[in-house]
Amino acid sequence: MSEMREGSVRCLSPAGFHNMAYVEWGDVANPRVLVCVHGLTRCGRDFDDLARAMSDRYRVVCPDVVGRGKSDWLRNPLLYGVPQYAADITVLLAQINGTAQVDSVHWVGTSMGGLIGMAVAAQPDTPVSRLVLNDVGPVVTAVSIARIAEYLGKAPALDSIAAAVSLVRAVSPAFGPHTDDEWYRLTVPLIRETAEGKFVFRYDPKIAEPFRLAMQESAGRDMELWPLYDAITCPTLLLRGAESDLLTRETAQLMTTRGPHAKLSEIAGVGHAPTLVHADQIAIVRDFL
Repeated sequence: MSEMREGSVRCLSPAGFHNMAYVEWGDVANPRVLVCVHGLTRCGRDFDDLARAMSDRYRVVCPDVVGRGKSDWLRNPLLYGVPQYAADITVLLAQINGTAQVDSVHWVGTSMGGLIGMAVAAQPDTPVSRLVLNDVGPVVTAVSIARIAEYLGKAPALDSIAAAVSLVRAVSPAFGPHTDDEWYRLTVPLIRETAEGKFVFRYDPKIAEPFRLAMQESAGRDMELWPLYDAITCPTLLLRGAESDLLTRETAQLMTTRGPHAKLSEIAGVGHAPTLVHADQIAIVRDFL
């Protein structure tokens, strides 16, 4: 079985340089690369199970988007957004190309990671040749934006790992049924212990600032990105939690008829978003890729 490795890459924003951390699995000389990008407050370790399963065929690279996980926090929080995230991952792809000739990559993006993937895949001469969008599309509902705004940037310091696991379970029921061990593994990479013995989440609370600003500007309307989606030409798989409040069934069906004409797979008993921890979900992604 492939072992996980950790690394980082130096990126640039208008506020200066910052480090973006990542984990990777598989042969570093393998030119077949799978990039997996996480959701808004999550980290690259979300993809441990998928990465292990895919590392026999791919070099799997899972970044911590800046402001999350083990990556640096930006000096100017208003720079937290898809343009900066896409630029950072472009630097990561350049570093990957330094160890193996990588002409194209496959991409799995959950929620925010899917929006970043859409942005990269829509560009002329994109390196993304196959795209998996996990419960996200060109319409993000106002209902889901309001739900996220209720907790974003407000995570308290906690007394124990067990308390952190309980909090993640409480705010993430839409992930669907998971074992105690799975909830533990979905939580521990997200937290760190402070010098005072408290446990805090590994994301910059200030990622909420541009998020709430965008919410104010949208004035309660859905966020629509159809021109971006319609510019994508690579084969695309759309995963949808059947109970998702972020990606409606109507939007998912439209995505099969325009742009890249995504192949749609709905996952019962799950909302936003499938965790790609369970074998049946991993199999859908593996079969497509």
